Amino acid sequence: MTDTPPNEPTGADEARDIAEVPAVELINTVAVHLLSAAAVKVGLADDPQEQTDLDEARKLITALAGLVTAAATEIGDHHARPLRDGLRSVQLAFREASSIPDAPGKGPGEKYTGPVN
Repeated sequence: MTDTPPNEPTGADEARDIAEVPAVELINTVAVHLLSAAAVKVGLADDPQEQTDLDEARKLITALAGLVTAAATEIGDHHARPLRDGLRSVQLAFREASSIPDAPGKGPGEKYTGPVN
């Protein structure tokens, strides 16, 4: 007898399900999760006093910038453009939220995107 409740996916079911998902959809999903988390951490959520964490935001934005930059040619401009727009928005929000501004080109993700201002 297994511990998996009826109608709950098993590891094999989950692996099969993910195998059916196109790469573009997976890349977009991961990018949107990174973008959402970065937005919360730069203070763009409901409770900025409690949720803002610029150190965490920097990591998330840099990871998002690397993913979007690397994947842009694979996912096409139609999918990459909104991700780039969202990335730029959180990069600018980071600049506004930071009490000690980074030098141009040294902000989160700017090694991949170039300076954002």
